Amino acid sequence: MTHAILAQQPGGPEVLDYAEVERPQPGPGQVLVKVAAAGVNFIDTYHRSGTYKVPFPFTPGSEASGTVEELGEGVSDLAVGDRVATAEGSRCYAGYTVLDAVKALPVPDNVDDRTAAALPLQGMTAHYLINSSFRVEPGHTILTHAGAGGVGLLLIQLLKERGARVITTVSSDAKEELAREAGADEVLRYVGFPHHVRELTGGKGVDAVYDGVGHNTFDGSLSCLRTRGSLVLFGAASGPVPPFDPQRLNAAGSLTLTRPSLAHFLGNPQERRWRSGEIFAAAANGNLKVRIGATYPLQDARQAHSDLEGRHTTGKVLLVP
Repeated sequence: MTHAILAQQPGGPEVLDYAEVERPQPGPGQVLVKVAAAGVNFIDTYHRSGTYKVPFPFTPGSEASGTVEELGEGVSDLAVGDRVATAEGSRCYAGYTVLDAVKALPVPDNVDDRTAAALPLQGMTAHYLINSSFRVEPGHTILTHAGAGGVGLLLIQLLKERGARVITTVSSDAKEELAREAGADEVLRYVGFPHHVRELTGGKGVDAVYDGVGHNTFDGSLSCLRTRGSLVLFGAASGPVPPFDPQRLNAAGSLTLTRPSLAHFLGNPQERRWRSGEIFAAAANGNLKVRIGATYPLQDARQAHSDLEGRHTTGKVLLVP
């Protein structure tokens, strides 16, 4: 037996129960992983609440790090004792989880378990955003929202390494300090941010906006773009964007709008290893600083979700069995 977080029906954080469950068994092509830490992400709250449909009873969590304890039939490129991480798991809010072997990412020796759990989803998201959704080049001016969040802090660092000018938004002085420490050139509050972005760019606008906030920032993000600029809407932390008339893109200057998801940018083992390899290498050599803003025991998953949704966290939020 082991323990896991179990929701019997969709709802608020209160539906998350700490329960004793059977230890899972790996099937063909899978490995059993003893979880060292699990990442808490907004997509977990969408699953829990029923915003994204999942079957119940349900154990959240797609991101974790840990140690391989058992190999399923046909697994030959991993061994018992290997340290791995994933952003493509399921039921990771648990003491043990089963992963498809092809989705288990090798963890470098000099990356600790908690950093390994904090990196896969947000790190590979930041990687595909700047390399594939809108490829950032030296000299670009970029606006990214939620600069003190998990993705935001990583994005700022990667954008500065690429040679971009980075403008970001935050909600408090404390979060502004974190964004500036990550390298942001300009840090704004959300109120009136489109006007200030135009001022900072001499009226021209930015080359691209990375927007994981959604409902509350979408219209403002569009208004910040230069002619032929790109809005990359990769999340909905404030709720989904209402139905949208694409003619607005034409009227605002032949803009581009895309709504990507990480899964579509991990299309094969080579792409998965490229993105994870670069992110883990940057963390291992110290070029990418990973901020773990809060760590909770697994049984406190309700509080972790409540704090995340209430915007009381910065950086990465982890659960530890």
